[in-house]
Amino acid sequence: MPARERIRLKRAYEAPEPADGARFLVDRLWPRGIQKSALEIEAWPKEVAPSDALRRWFGHDPKRWPEFERRYFAELEGNESAWRQIADAAGRGPVTLVYAARDPEHNNAVVLRRYLEGKLKRR
Repeated sequence: MPARERIRLKRAYEAPEPADGARFLVDRLWPRGIQKSALEIEAWPKEVAPSDALRRWFGHDPKRWPEFERRYFAELEGNESAWRQIADAAGRGPVTLVYAARDPEHNNAVVLRRYLEGKLKRR
């Protein structure tokens, strides 16, 4: 199964589905208005999310997107223990990165998926 098909993205406000596989909340902050039981997540590895400083700097500004990606990739490179659980799960079957951001194209889950796809291709 290609890496793109193994790692899916889904907004926290969308209902879980069996096809999601293992679900990981990849935000540092819990999504507003969602009960923990409603997310049906495998884990919440907060440390895989961008640092608070990077998240605040980015502020979901699409003009800052290329630099956000670069900085977030650097943070991920320095913290394998944060993303290893997700990569290992993706090696066994589909995973879904759950995020809360409104913008489906400019959020940390998009960058994390791209990063993990690169790691999985090397396996």
